[in-house]
Amino acid sequence: MNQRLLLDRLFTNGPATRPQLARDTGLSQPTVHAALADLEQAGLARAAGRPETGHGRPAQLYEADPSAGTVAAVDIGHDWLRLVVTDLASNQLSRIDVRNDARSARALVERVSAAVADAAAKASLPTTAITHTVIGSPGVFRPQQGSVAYAANLPGWQRPGLAEALTAQIGTPVTIDNDANLAALGEHSEGAGRGVTHFAYLHVGTGVGLGLILNGHIYRGFSGAAGEVGYIPLGEPPYDQARNPERGILEEALAADAVVAYARAAGMSDPLTAAAVFAAAREGVQPALTAVRREAERLAQLIAAVCAFLDPELIVIGGGVGQNLDMLESDLQTALQRITPLRARLAVGELGTDAVLRGAIATGVAIAREAVFTARLGS
Repeated sequence: MNQRLLLDRLFTNGPATRPQLARDTGLSQPTVHAALADLEQAGLARAAGRPETGHGRPAQLYEADPSAGTVAAVDIGHDWLRLVVTDLASNQLSRIDVRNDARSARALVERVSAAVADAAAKASLPTTAITHTVIGSPGVFRPQQGSVAYAANLPGWQRPGLAEALTAQIGTPVTIDNDANLAALGEHSEGAGRGVTHFAYLHVGTGVGLGLILNGHIYRGFSGAAGEVGYIPLGEPPYDQARNPERGILEEALAADAVVAYARAAGMSDPLTAAAVFAAAREGVQPALTAVRREAERLAQLIAAVCAFLDPELIVIGGGVGQNLDMLESDLQTALQRITPLRARLAVGELGTDAVLRGAIATGVAIAREAVFTARLGS
Protein backbone atom coordinates (compact mmCIF):
# COMPACT_ATOMS: atom_id res chain seq x y z
CA MET A 1 0.00 0.00 0.00
CA ASN A 2 2.81 2.40 0.83
CA GLN A 3 4.65 1.67 -2.39
CA ARG A 4 1.50 2.15 -4.45
CA LEU A 5 0.64 5.37 -2.61
CA LEU A 6 4.07 6.87 -3.29
CA LEU A 7 4.13 5.79 -6.92
CA ASP A 8 0.69 7.28 -7.56
CA ARG A 9 1.83 10.52 -5.90
CA LEU A 10 4.96 10.69 -8.08
CA PHE A 11 3.03 10.04 -11.29
CA THR A 12 0.31 12.54 -10.40
CA ASN A 13 2.31 15.45 -8.98
CA GLY A 14 5.81 14.92 -10.34
CA PRO A 15 9.21 14.77 -8.63
CA ALA A 16 9.42 15.21 -4.86
CA THR A 17 11.85 14.84 -2.00
CA ARG A 18 11.41 12.32 0.79
CA PRO A 19 10.23 15.01 3.23
CA GLN A 20 7.72 16.25 0.65
CA LEU A 21 6.44 12.73 0.09
CA ALA A 22 6.11 12.19 3.83
CA ARG A 23 4.08 15.41 4.19
CA ASP A 24 1.90 14.70 1.15
CA THR A 25 1.09 11.10 2.08
CA GLY A 26 1.11 11.21 5.87
CA LEU A 27 3.73 8.43 6.01
CA SER A 28 6.75 8.59 8.27
CA GLN A 29 10.10 9.38 6.69
CA PRO A 30 11.53 5.90 7.49
CA THR A 31 8.48 4.36 5.76
CA VAL A 32 8.96 6.62 2.75
CA HIS A 33 12.66 5.72 2.64
CA ALA A 34 11.93 1.98 2.65
CA ALA A 35 9.10 2.19 0.10
CA LEU A 36 11.16 4.36 -2.26
CA ALA A 37 14.01 1.86 -2.05
CA ASP A 38 11.62 -0.90 -3.10
CA LEU A 39 10.30 1.21 -6.00
CA GLU A 40 13.83 2.01 -7.16
CA GLN A 41 14.87 -1.63 -7.02
CA ALA A 42 11.79 -2.60 -9.05
CA GLY A 43 12.60 0.02 -11.71
CA LEU A 44 9.45 2.00 -10.98
CA ALA A 45 11.05 5.11 -9.45
CA ARG A 46 14.42 6.79 -9.75
CA ALA A 47 16.51 9.64 -8.42
CA ALA A 48 15.86 12.86 -10.32
CA GLY A 49 18.63 15.18 -9.20
CA ARG A 50 18.41 17.94 -6.63
CA PRO A 51 16.42 21.19 -6.77
CA GLU A 52 18.41 24.37 -7.20
CA THR A 53 18.24 26.39 -3.99
CA GLY A 54 20.48 28.89 -2.30
CA HIS A 55 20.28 27.26 1.12
CA GLY A 56 22.81 24.51 1.66
CA ARG A 57 22.71 21.05 0.13
CA PRO A 58 19.17 20.40 -1.17
CA ALA A 59 17.40 17.09 -0.64
CA GLN A 60 17.35 14.42 -3.35
CA LEU A 61 14.36 14.46 -5.69
CA TYR A 62 12.64 11.25 -6.77
CA GLU A 63 10.35 10.65 -9.72
CA ALA A 64 8.32 7.82 -11.21
CA ASP A 65 10.18 6.10 -14.03
CA PRO A 66 7.90 6.50 -17.06
CA SER A 67 9.96 4.03 -19.09
CA ALA A 68 8.80 1.15 -16.88
CA GLY A 69 6.02 0.44 -19.38
CA THR A 70 4.51 1.60 -22.65
CA VAL A 71 1.02 1.93 -24.09
CA ALA A 72 -0.34 1.72 -27.62
CA ALA A 73 -3.49 3.77 -28.21
CA VAL A 74 -5.45 3.07 -31.40
CA ASP A 75 -8.36 4.97 -32.94
CA ILE A 76 -10.15 2.93 -35.60
CA GLY A 77 -12.25 5.06 -37.89
CA HIS A 78 -13.99 4.28 -41.14
CA ASP A 79 -11.29 6.05 -43.18
CA TRP A 80 -8.27 6.33 -40.86
CA LEU A 81 -6.29 4.40 -38.28
CA ARG A 82 -4.54 6.71 -35.81
CA LEU A 83 -2.05 5.26 -33.36
CA VAL A 84 0.21 6.63 -30.63
CA VAL A 85 2.76 4.89 -28.41
CA THR A 86 3.42 6.53 -25.03
CA ASP A 87 5.31 5.85 -21.84
CA LEU A 88 3.64 5.62 -18.41
CA ALA A 89 3.63 9.42 -18.07
CA SER A 90 1.62 9.76 -21.33
CA ASN A 91 4.66 11.17 -23.15
CA GLN A 92 4.34 10.45 -26.87
CA LEU A 93 7.09 8.17 -28.18
CA SER A 94 5.75 7.74 -31.71
CA ARG A 95 2.70 8.32 -33.85
CA ILE A 96 1.38 7.05 -37.18
CA ASP A 97 -1.77 7.88 -39.15
CA VAL A 98 -2.64 5.50 -41.98
CA ARG A 99 -5.62 5.08 -44.27
CA ASN A 100 -8.03 2.36 -43.22
CA ASP A 101 -8.49 0.42 -46.43
CA ALA A 102 -9.56 -2.83 -44.71
CA ARG A 103 -12.93 -4.16 -45.82
CA SER A 104 -13.14 -7.28 -43.64
CA ALA A 105 -12.56 -8.07 -39.98
CA ARG A 106 -9.50 -10.19 -40.77
CA ALA A 107 -7.95 -7.45 -42.88
CA LEU A 108 -8.64 -4.86 -40.18
CA VAL A 109 -7.08 -7.03 -37.45
CA GLU A 110 -3.98 -7.39 -39.63
CA ARG A 111 -3.95 -3.67 -40.37
CA VAL A 112 -4.17 -2.74 -36.70
CA SER A 113 -1.49 -5.27 -35.76
CA ALA A 114 0.86 -3.94 -38.44
CA ALA A 115 0.23 -0.36 -37.30
CA VAL A 116 1.08 -1.23 -33.68
CA ALA A 117 4.28 -2.94 -34.82
CA ASP A 118 5.21 0.04 -37.01
CA ALA A 119 4.58 2.54 -34.22
CA ALA A 120 6.58 0.45 -31.76
CA ALA A 121 9.47 0.24 -34.23
CA LYS A 122 9.28 4.00 -34.76
CA ALA A 123 9.71 4.36 -30.99
CA SER A 124 12.70 1.97 -31.15
CA LEU A 125 10.77 -0.68 -29.25
CA PRO A 126 9.85 -4.29 -30.01
CA THR A 127 6.10 -4.94 -29.98
CA THR A 128 6.65 -7.16 -26.94
CA ALA A 129 7.66 -4.04 -25.00
CA ILE A 130 4.09 -2.69 -25.25
CA THR A 131 2.49 -3.21 -21.84
CA HIS A 132 -1.09 -2.67 -22.98
CA THR A 133 -3.01 -1.69 -26.11
CA VAL A 134 -6.28 0.26 -26.00
CA ILE A 135 -8.43 0.32 -29.12
CA GLY A 136 -11.18 2.87 -29.68
CA SER A 137 -13.86 1.62 -32.06
CA PRO A 138 -17.44 2.39 -33.00
CA GLY A 139 -19.93 0.10 -31.32
CA VAL A 140 -20.15 -1.72 -27.99
CA PHE A 141 -17.65 -4.36 -26.94
CA ARG A 142 -19.25 -7.58 -25.67
CA PRO A 143 -16.70 -9.36 -23.41
CA GLN A 144 -18.62 -12.65 -23.34
CA GLN A 145 -18.51 -13.00 -27.13
CA GLY A 146 -15.24 -11.11 -27.59
CA SER A 147 -17.04 -9.08 -30.28
CA VAL A 148 -18.17 -5.55 -31.05
CA ALA A 149 -21.89 -4.91 -31.60
CA TYR A 150 -23.48 -1.97 -33.43
CA ALA A 151 -20.44 -1.21 -35.61
CA ALA A 152 -22.13 -1.25 -38.99
CA ASN A 153 -19.63 1.22 -40.48
CA LEU A 154 -16.76 -1.29 -40.07
CA PRO A 155 -17.50 -4.33 -42.28
CA GLY A 156 -17.19 -7.67 -40.49
CA TRP A 157 -16.06 -6.04 -37.26
CA GLN A 158 -18.92 -7.62 -35.30
CA ARG A 159 -17.79 -11.23 -35.64
CA PRO A 160 -17.27 -13.29 -32.43
CA GLY A 161 -13.71 -13.84 -31.25
CA LEU A 162 -12.50 -10.44 -32.42
CA ALA A 163 -10.82 -9.56 -29.12
CA GLU A 164 -8.91 -12.84 -29.03
CA ALA A 165 -7.80 -12.36 -32.62
CA LEU A 166 -6.53 -8.86 -31.87
CA THR A 167 -4.70 -9.98 -28.73
CA ALA A 168 -3.06 -12.87 -30.57
CA GLN A 169 -2.12 -10.81 -33.63
CA ILE A 170 -0.82 -7.76 -31.77
CA GLY A 171 0.90 -9.77 -29.05
CA THR A 172 -0.15 -7.54 -26.12
CA PRO A 173 -3.11 -7.43 -23.73
CA VAL A 174 -5.89 -5.49 -25.45
CA THR A 175 -8.77 -3.35 -24.22
CA ILE A 176 -11.52 -2.40 -26.70
CA ASP A 177 -13.75 0.55 -25.87
CA ASN A 178 -16.32 2.71 -27.60
CA ASP A 179 -14.74 5.62 -29.45
CA ALA A 180 -17.23 8.20 -28.15
CA ASN A 181 -16.58 7.07 -24.57
CA LEU A 182 -12.85 7.47 -25.05
CA ALA A 183 -13.32 10.86 -26.71
CA ALA A 184 -15.41 11.95 -23.73
CA LEU A 185 -12.61 10.86 -21.40
CA GLY A 186 -10.08 12.74 -23.52
CA GLU A 187 -12.10 15.97 -23.56
CA HIS A 188 -12.78 15.60 -19.83
CA SER A 189 -9.11 15.29 -18.90
CA GLU A 190 -7.50 17.60 -21.47
CA GLY A 191 -10.11 19.36 -23.58
CA ALA A 192 -13.36 21.32 -23.50
CA GLY A 193 -14.79 19.26 -20.63
CA ARG A 194 -12.03 19.99 -18.11
CA GLY A 195 -13.50 20.54 -14.67
CA VAL A 196 -17.08 19.76 -15.78
CA THR A 197 -18.80 17.11 -13.65
CA HIS A 198 -21.74 16.36 -15.96
CA PHE A 199 -21.18 16.57 -19.69
CA ALA A 200 -21.74 14.67 -22.90
CA TYR A 201 -19.45 14.26 -25.88
CA LEU A 202 -21.47 14.03 -29.09
CA HIS A 203 -19.65 12.60 -32.09
CA VAL A 204 -21.22 13.32 -35.48
CA GLY A 205 -19.21 12.03 -38.41
CA THR A 206 -19.41 8.82 -40.43
CA GLY A 207 -21.49 7.59 -37.51
CA VAL A 208 -23.19 9.16 -34.50
CA GLY A 209 -22.35 8.37 -30.89
CA LEU A 210 -22.52 9.88 -27.41
CA GLY A 211 -20.00 9.56 -24.59
CA LEU A 212 -21.35 10.40 -21.13
CA ILE A 213 -19.44 11.78 -18.16
CA LEU A 214 -21.75 11.75 -15.13
CA ASN A 215 -20.48 12.72 -11.68
CA GLY A 216 -17.02 12.90 -13.20
CA HIS A 217 -17.01 9.29 -14.44
CA ILE A 218 -17.81 7.61 -17.74
CA TYR A 219 -21.29 6.11 -17.80
CA ARG A 220 -21.75 2.95 -19.89
CA GLY A 221 -25.18 1.68 -18.86
CA PHE A 222 -26.24 -1.88 -18.03
CA SER A 223 -24.89 -3.55 -21.18
CA GLY A 224 -22.41 -0.90 -22.31
CA ALA A 225 -24.79 0.58 -24.88
CA ALA A 226 -25.39 3.92 -23.16
CA GLY A 227 -24.78 6.58 -25.79
CA GLU A 228 -25.80 4.52 -28.83
CA VAL A 229 -28.03 7.42 -29.82
CA GLY A 230 -28.00 6.49 -33.50
CA TYR A 231 -30.91 4.18 -32.65
CA ILE A 232 -33.17 6.89 -31.23
CA PRO A 233 -36.29 6.90 -33.45
CA LEU A 234 -36.09 10.50 -34.64
CA GLY A 235 -36.35 11.80 -38.18
CA GLU A 236 -39.16 11.35 -40.66
CA PRO A 237 -41.91 8.83 -39.82
CA PRO A 238 -42.61 6.02 -40.35
CA TYR A 239 -39.70 5.11 -38.13
CA ASP A 240 -39.16 1.63 -39.56
CA GLN A 241 -37.79 2.75 -42.92
CA ALA A 242 -34.08 3.32 -42.34
CA ARG A 243 -32.12 2.29 -45.44
CA ASN A 244 -29.72 0.33 -43.24
CA PRO A 245 -31.48 -0.73 -40.03
CA GLU A 246 -28.16 -1.78 -38.44
CA ARG A 247 -27.08 1.86 -38.39
CA GLY A 248 -30.18 3.23 -36.70
CA ILE A 249 -32.72 5.79 -37.83
CA LEU A 250 -31.17 8.84 -36.19
CA GLU A 251 -27.75 7.98 -37.60
CA GLU A 252 -29.33 7.74 -41.05
CA ALA A 253 -30.73 11.24 -40.56
CA LEU A 254 -27.69 12.90 -38.97
CA ALA A 255 -24.37 11.31 -40.01
CA ALA A 256 -22.08 12.62 -42.75
CA ASP A 257 -23.87 10.85 -45.60
CA ALA A 258 -27.12 12.50 -44.50
CA VAL A 259 -25.50 15.91 -45.06
CA VAL A 260 -24.64 14.79 -48.59
CA ALA A 261 -28.20 13.53 -49.15
CA TYR A 262 -29.66 16.85 -47.96
CA ALA A 263 -27.34 18.72 -50.33
CA ARG A 264 -28.32 16.54 -53.28
CA ALA A 265 -31.99 17.04 -52.49
CA ALA A 266 -31.36 20.79 -52.50
CA GLY A 267 -29.79 20.65 -55.95
CA MET A 268 -26.05 20.10 -55.46
CA SER A 269 -24.48 17.53 -57.79
CA ASP A 270 -21.87 14.81 -57.38
CA PRO A 271 -19.18 14.24 -56.31
CA LEU A 272 -19.99 15.39 -52.79
CA THR A 273 -18.71 14.89 -49.27
CA ALA A 274 -19.96 16.40 -46.04
CA ALA A 275 -16.77 18.47 -45.87
CA ALA A 276 -17.43 19.83 -49.36
CA VAL A 277 -20.99 20.75 -48.41
CA PHE A 278 -19.82 22.72 -45.37
CA ALA A 279 -17.09 24.40 -47.44
CA ALA A 280 -19.70 25.47 -50.01
CA ALA A 281 -21.98 26.73 -47.24
CA ARG A 282 -19.15 28.93 -45.97
CA GLU A 283 -19.00 30.44 -49.45
CA GLY A 284 -22.73 31.16 -49.37
CA VAL A 285 -23.86 28.48 -51.83
CA GLN A 286 -27.61 28.30 -51.26
CA PRO A 287 -28.19 24.52 -51.66
CA ALA A 288 -25.35 23.90 -49.22
CA LEU A 289 -26.86 26.35 -46.74
CA THR A 290 -30.17 24.52 -47.09
CA ALA A 291 -28.44 21.21 -46.33
CA VAL A 292 -26.68 22.67 -43.29
CA ARG A 293 -29.99 24.02 -41.98
CA ARG A 294 -31.61 20.59 -42.36
CA GLU A 295 -28.67 18.99 -40.55
CA ALA A 296 -28.92 21.55 -37.75
CA GLU A 297 -32.61 20.78 -37.29
CA ARG A 298 -31.89 17.07 -36.94
CA LEU A 299 -29.03 17.79 -34.54
CA ALA A 300 -31.39 19.96 -32.46
CA GLN A 301 -33.73 16.98 -32.02
CA LEU A 302 -30.91 14.89 -30.60
CA ILE A 303 -29.61 17.65 -28.33
CA ALA A 304 -33.13 18.27 -27.01
CA ALA A 305 -33.44 14.56 -26.17
CA VAL A 306 -30.04 14.51 -24.43
CA CYS A 307 -30.98 17.58 -22.37
CA ALA A 308 -34.30 16.02 -21.37
CA PHE A 309 -32.82 12.69 -20.30
CA LEU A 310 -29.50 13.76 -18.77
CA ASP A 311 -29.58 17.52 -18.08
CA PRO A 312 -25.83 17.93 -18.78
CA GLU A 313 -24.04 21.19 -18.05
CA LEU A 314 -22.14 20.95 -21.33
CA ILE A 315 -22.38 19.11 -24.64
CA VAL A 316 -19.05 18.91 -26.46
CA ILE A 317 -19.53 18.28 -30.18
CA GLY A 318 -16.90 16.63 -32.35
CA GLY A 319 -16.47 14.49 -35.44
CA GLY A 320 -16.18 15.49 -39.07
CA VAL A 321 -19.66 17.03 -39.07
CA GLY A 322 -19.76 18.21 -35.46
CA GLN A 323 -16.59 20.25 -35.77
CA ASN A 324 -18.58 22.61 -38.01
CA LEU A 325 -20.58 23.91 -35.07
CA ASP A 326 -19.84 27.49 -36.18
CA MET A 327 -21.89 26.86 -39.33
CA LEU A 328 -24.60 24.84 -37.60
CA GLU A 329 -25.14 26.86 -34.44
CA SER A 330 -27.44 29.64 -35.68
CA ASP A 331 -29.96 27.23 -37.21
CA LEU A 332 -29.40 24.83 -34.32
CA GLN A 333 -30.28 27.43 -31.68
CA THR A 334 -33.33 28.53 -33.68
CA ALA A 335 -34.57 24.95 -33.79
CA LEU A 336 -33.85 24.39 -30.10
CA GLN A 337 -35.83 27.50 -29.15
CA ARG A 338 -38.75 26.09 -31.13
CA ILE A 339 -38.77 22.56 -29.70
CA THR A 340 -37.52 22.69 -26.08
CA PRO A 341 -37.04 25.04 -23.11
CA LEU A 342 -34.13 22.91 -21.86
CA ARG A 343 -30.59 24.07 -22.48
CA ALA A 344 -26.98 22.93 -22.18
CA ARG A 345 -23.90 24.89 -23.07
CA LEU A 346 -22.50 23.79 -26.44
CA ALA A 347 -18.83 23.73 -27.40
CA VAL A 348 -16.66 22.30 -30.15
CA GLY A 349 -14.23 19.65 -28.94
CA GLU A 350 -10.77 21.09 -28.30
CA LEU A 351 -8.90 17.90 -29.16
CA GLY A 352 -10.27 17.49 -32.69
CA THR A 353 -9.41 14.17 -34.28
CA ASP A 354 -7.14 13.31 -31.33
CA ALA A 355 -9.96 13.09 -28.77
CA VAL A 356 -10.30 9.30 -29.02
CA LEU A 357 -6.53 8.82 -28.84
CA ARG A 358 -6.21 11.00 -25.74
CA GLY A 359 -8.92 9.01 -23.99
CA ALA A 360 -7.29 5.75 -25.08
CA ILE A 361 -3.94 6.93 -23.74
CA ALA A 362 -5.44 7.86 -20.37
CA THR A 363 -7.17 4.48 -20.16
CA GLY A 364 -4.09 2.54 -21.26
CA VAL A 365 -1.72 4.37 -18.94
CA ALA A 366 -3.92 3.61 -15.91
CA ILE A 367 -4.09 -0.08 -16.85
CA ALA A 368 -0.38 -0.32 -17.67
CA ARG A 369 0.73 1.34 -14.43
CA GLU A 370 -1.30 -1.18 -12.45
CA ALA A 371 0.01 -4.10 -14.55
CA VAL A 372 3.65 -3.05 -14.16
CA PHE A 373 3.29 -2.44 -10.43
CA THR A 374 1.64 -5.84 -9.91
CA ALA A 375 4.21 -7.64 -12.06
CA ARG A 376 7.19 -6.13 -10.27
CA LEU A 377 6.01 -5.78 -6.68
CA GLY A 378 3.04 -8.13 -6.39
CA SER A 379 -0.59 -7.39 -5.66
